[in-house]
Amino acid sequence: MPHYFEPGAPVRPDELREFEVDLAGTPARVVTAPGVFSATRLDPGTSVLLRTERRAGGPVPPAGHLLDLGCGWGPIALTLARLAPEATVWAVDANPRALELTALNARRLGLDNIQTALPDAVPPAIALALLWSNPPIRVGKHRLRSLLREWLERLAPGAHADLVAQKNLGADSLARWLGDQPGWAAAKLASAKGYRVIRVERASAT
Repeated sequence: MPHYFEPGAPVRPDELREFEVDLAGTPARVVTAPGVFSATRLDPGTSVLLRTERRAGGPVPPAGHLLDLGCGWGPIALTLARLAPEATVWAVDANPRALELTALNARRLGLDNIQTALPDAVPPAIALALLWSNPPIRVGKHRLRSLLREWLERLAPGAHADLVAQKNLGADSLARWLGDQPGWAAAKLASAKGYRVIRVERASAT
């Protein structure tokens, strides 16, 4: 498995692998390539997150700025774009290969509301109406917490983030830490196949 923040080379056509996934309840043909997270399939944690959102996650904001943090080849961003065609979906990843694949999949599926971007390229003034993420747990606790703190601070008042993490990689301790942060509340939204889906809500300004 490549390092989450390994830049990689541009994707060559001969590297592309095509397969079918369910996105927002509809089958879709997507492509992946080596050098990105879960390059051969829909990652189980992402699958748990997307199924949870379909069953009990609540409505996706129809407009505004939505974020897929650590987009990989794009399953979360593509789902958000299908569910909220009038919103701007930011697909963010430190790996340019991931951004290239997400943009390619968006074009293949006719989704023109996805903006792929390196983390520093997202305008700092943007307030996020929603954040979904299968975050890079394996980068280490301190780096992960710094990353999440940075992006959660961009949530608009009253907005929330839904994160998926593997139980044996510290999902429960992550949920406790999130709940201890000033101005945030964290709760388990779902649990399946060894993964937790954690909802983090940002309190409205008073």
